[in-house]
Amino acid sequence: MKKVALHNLGCKVNTYETDAMAQSLREKGYEIMPFEEGADIYIINTCSVTNIADRKSRQMLHRAKKLNPNAIVVATGCYVQTAGKEALEEQNIDLVIGNNNKSHIVDILEEYIKSNKKQIVIDDLSRKTKYEDMNMTTVTEHTRAFIKIQDGCNQFCTYCIIPYARGRIRSRDLQDMIREIKELAHNGFKEIVLTGIHLSSYGKEKDLQEKKITLIDAIRETANIEGIERVRLGSLEPMIITEDFLKQLRDIKEFCPHFHLSLQSGCEATLKRMNRHYTPDMYYERCKMIREYFDNPAITTDVIVGFPGESDEDFEKCKSFLRKVCFSEMHIFKYSKRHGTIAAKMENQIDDNKKSIRSDILLELNEIMNLEYRNSFIGKNAEVLLEEKIYYKNKEYQVGYTKEYVKIGIISEKDLTGKIVNVTVIENIGEILLAQI
Repeated sequence: MKKVALHNLGCKVNTYETDAMAQSLREKGYEIMPFEEGADIYIINTCSVTNIADRKSRQMLHRAKKLNPNAIVVATGCYVQTAGKEALEEQNIDLVIGNNNKSHIVDILEEYIKSNKKQIVIDDLSRKTKYEDMNMTTVTEHTRAFIKIQDGCNQFCTYCIIPYARGRIRSRDLQDMIREIKELAHNGFKEIVLTGIHLSSYGKEKDLQEKKITLIDAIRETANIEGIERVRLGSLEPMIITEDFLKQLRDIKEFCPHFHLSLQSGCEATLKRMNRHYTPDMYYERCKMIREYFDNPAITTDVIVGFPGESDEDFEKCKSFLRKVCFSEMHIFKYSKRHGTIAAKMENQIDDNKKSIRSDILLELNEIMNLEYRNSFIGKNAEVLLEEKIYYKNKEYQVGYTKEYVKIGIISEKDLTGKIVNVTVIENIGEILLAQI
């Protein structure tokens, strides 16, 4: 029982945890293989952000059992955390591991193998819990490592199940984070992305507030590690953006000015129904502030269309606001009912056809704004971390990303993978911006 296949669903936090579980198993002698026929154990790190995510999680669990009916199928992550004992009743699942037990994957798995009895290992995350320590020294990315430093959420947005799936906010020990990043830097990773379920709340627990530890400390300490040349952030809440926060970020030369600011709607009435704690005007002021401190920063966001009660007028307000902010990129989601949330019980649910029409309109707007932003780099100098070689339009390019996460391609006889180079952007050739050294 040594061949293990892992499959990840969901966010970057899940990706980190899947990589960490794979490393723990590898260190104990397990062979990690692709998610295909031939594995003795299949581990699916599930997602539960929407009902669709739940369904995909169940489909992958079913697929695992189909690949090898005699294999052990392990379900972990948000779907099983919220489903609890119900998950174990599914025939495809042999072992259920909750969100705060992934670091013990090897011990739990080996105990199951001895007993050969279906088991469920889930903590009650509605109570105060400690941050679960997980570590890794290798990741699936080429030059960039996603590091989880925070877990849980206290926001309770009306559409979201995550506070129930992930529990209350908790932050990673700063020294433990530094130790892991030093190992990654030693292994050649130059860019670190700090992630969390609600990253903006890093350090907000009472004991950390007393020590005056904040997200800025995590960013600064990461930037100070030898070998780390870039520090990027995961999704942020808009209200973390203040003059003081931006001043400190600007002084960290390794910081990447790519701000993913969660929005969800540009209509104030919709934001209230979502239980989001800001208005469009407040959000816009934060975006203006960012642009005062950084030259042409990337500001990206998430938008939900078709939220219950969203009238045609509400949607038009949202669309106008998005154009006003002029995002570099938007991720558009059609509202999906999530059982167990307040929004699922709201009146005036929007029909799927209207959601699709509104989604298409915003996707078209996104293409326009994304093109405008990418084209704004033409004729300018940029710093690019080259990651891989690709063939595009019958030519070989070495491609990577600017600090703003704009994809750049160059043609060079030298292999510059893993190097940061200064380039001049020449033209937009479609998927990439062409540049020369």
